[in-house]
Amino acid sequence: MKDKNNEIDVLKLSNELTIRRYLFNKEQISRVLSAPDYIALNIIRETETNEQIYSGRTYLKDLAEKMQLSMRQISKMIGNLKERGLVVWSHDGNGSEGTYVTITESGQQLLTQQQKILEEYYGNVIDKFGKDNLIQLLNLMKQLETVMSSEVERMGVPKEDDRTIE
Repeated sequence: MKDKNNEIDVLKLSNELTIRRYLFNKEQISRVLSAPDYIALNIIRETETNEQIYSGRTYLKDLAEKMQLSMRQISKMIGNLKERGLVVWSHDGNGSEGTYVTITESGQQLLTQQQKILEEYYGNVIDKFGKDNLIQLLNLMKQLETVMSSEVERMGVPKEDDRTIE
C-alpha cells in the first residue's frame, strides 16, 4: 500500500510535468508555421530529397506513421496545407494504390523561413542552456517518453486518435 506522502508527491510531480509539457508545447517563437505543419513539411522535403525510390512522393500512410497520427488527422492536416498552396496532394491510379504529397515552391520557402527562425532561436537557447545540458535533457526526455508509452500501453489507455476530442 502506498503511503499518503508518496501519493501527494506523485500527484504534485505529475501535475508539474503535465503543466510543463503543456507550456512547452504552447510556446510561440515567431512561428511562420505551426509545429505540426513544420514537421509535416520537413518530413515531406526530407523524403523528396533522400527517398529516391518514391520519386519525390511522400505517401500519407508513411507521413501518418512518422508523425504518429491517424489517417483522418493526417488527411485533415494535408488538406489544410493544400488549401494554403504548400503541398500538392495526388494519388496513384484511382487512389486505391495510395495518395501522396509533394511540397510546392511556396511550401519550400515557408519551411526555409521557419528553419531560419528556429535556428536563431535554438542557437541562442543552446548557447545559454549549454549543449551538454541539452543533450542530457534530450536523452532523459527520450527515456521518460519510453517509460510513459509503456505505462500507457500497460494501462490500456486509448490513443489520442481513438478518442473523440479534436
